[in-house]
Amino acid sequence: MSSPAPTGPRRPPSADDLIVLLAVAREGRYTGAAERLALNHTTIARRIEALEQALGGRVLARGAAGWVLTPLGEHALAAAEDVERAMRRLSPDDAPALAGVVRLSATDGFSGFIAAPAMAALRERHPDVTLEIVAATRRAAQQRVGVDLEVVVGRPHVQRAEAIHLGDYVLGLYASRAYLERHGIPGSTSELAGAPLVYFIESMLQVDALDEARRPTRGMVDAVSSTNVYVHVDATRGGAGFGLLPAFLADPHDDLVRLFADEIEERLPYWLVCRPEALRQPTALAYIAALRARMAEAADALLGRGRLA
Repeated sequence: MSSPAPTGPRRPPSADDLIVLLAVAREGRYTGAAERLALNHTTIARRIEALEQALGGRVLARGAAGWVLTPLGEHALAAAEDVERAMRRLSPDDAPALAGVVRLSATDGFSGFIAAPAMAALRERHPDVTLEIVAATRRAAQQRVGVDLEVVVGRPHVQRAEAIHLGDYVLGLYASRAYLERHGIPGSTSELAGAPLVYFIESMLQVDALDEARRPTRGMVDAVSSTNVYVHVDATRGGAGFGLLPAFLADPHDDLVRLFADEIEERLPYWLVCRPEALRQPTALAYIAALRARMAEAADALLGRGRLA
């Protein structure tokens, strides 16, 4: 931890120290900042201590999951971003306009169907931009340490962050053709009582919107449960039972049949949660634009309007 700031005369803050603060703010940890800047942990700690001495106060405080900015640190961060922009302007004219790592936390389905193709499109124009994805189905975190952006299902309730509605997707009830040939096609939703269901593990589900989505299937019995939506798809295709699946993942498979589309259709929203500092990073902003473009391109598939070619 940084030592107390001195009370004597202070030197002006160093641009190098400000760049280190920027890296720690984005990574949430000294080790991550050290890796980003190709420095060692001790150098990062020394730079932060020097910056605190120059500014006369703390710029970082321990949060639940890593370092977070103090009010003085947020003020210093604005100056650090000015330094970064100035350095970027000094880059050769033929250098890529954007570079760096975007760290994203998102659900499995969104990660594969939206996030990865969006980054592929962005890298066509900016090959020095990279994406790291932490696949997780959870509520929005109150402190986004180690990630720049989060995508969650359902409207988030967050502080000190920006929430953006990206779009919606549809959940429907599916079964494999082979399963329906063996067990018959139910004539009404009432016949689903006691039938096997493929969905999330109820006791581990943290997302209210996904929990509420299973209301039409309450009379069914869990057959295969998983925290991974791709397991839901494969288990349903394998004949484990009726899967409550995203249309954009189920519809491309000709061996899956959607049932009771007029009665069982849950429309769920994807929300993007951004750290304030991420919204001042050109690379992160470009990736958000790419996410929105991919969402628009895939709108019909997300909402189950026809099968994909």
